[in-house]
Amino acid sequence: MKRTHLPLNGLRVLDAAARHLSFTRAADELAVTPAAVGQQIRALEDTLGVVLFRRTAKGLELTPEGEAGLDALRAGFLQFEEAVRAMQAGQSSKTLTIAAPRDFTAKWLAPRLADFGRTDPELRFVLLSSDEGLDFTQANLDLAICYAEGPGEHEGVRLAEGAIVAVGLADGAPIGWPGCPLEDKGAALTVADAGLAIDAAAAGFGTAHVPSLLVERDIAEGRVRAQGDPSPTAKSYWLVAPTPQWRQKKVKALVATLTAG
Repeated sequence: MKRTHLPLNGLRVLDAAARHLSFTRAADELAVTPAAVGQQIRALEDTLGVVLFRRTAKGLELTPEGEAGLDALRAGFLQFEEAVRAMQAGQSSKTLTIAAPRDFTAKWLAPRLADFGRTDPELRFVLLSSDEGLDFTQANLDLAICYAEGPGEHEGVRLAEGAIVAVGLADGAPIGWPGCPLEDKGAALTVADAGLAIDAAAAGFGTAHVPSLLVERDIAEGRVRAQGDPSPTAKSYWLVAPTPQWRQKKVKALVATLTAG
């Protein structure tokens, strides 16, 4: 019989009924009715073309055909259990692999991971750069942060409304960076990312237009000063992951921490 045609539900019922030699007790174990157990056994007998149980004056007993497959069946179920435990082992791991833009890691993410790490000394973090794109299949990622208009094909939650704010010298020459939403042809300085643009503004090079979330700590600490109110943008920072990773307990805990407050 092909693996895809194996009657796994019926075999599970056979294992329980054979251990108890009672359809009623097997039904209790499986949380079904005795009638459902009987139906599964009859369907399995029809599929296999053998009789598995006989009713005698002493009660239910296995036929030689039923006995013949039990050892292999139970060994198979033990292997299934081992497979499930192996697949769930990652759930008990306290290592989180996270990809994020380099500037976002430095300006926003790293301090919060440090705070989160102090809640459990066994937590470990592996931080990767997402500047070259995301590939959850090859990088063994648990979670990623992207600057985009939405989560794309993944599960996701937005960290904050998208907004851009000008920081640095009032009327200063613009500081350009790739992805800057404003024209940067007249930039006095062009840098690799928004984080470096913030640092350049703090050093007095001019004015940088950067995501509000990225610069909030620098503003709070007085390193740079905001020039006017933030302007809304379509792009914002998103926590994203494919559904299997998104459902992991450790990822849920981290997402809850990063989105709190």
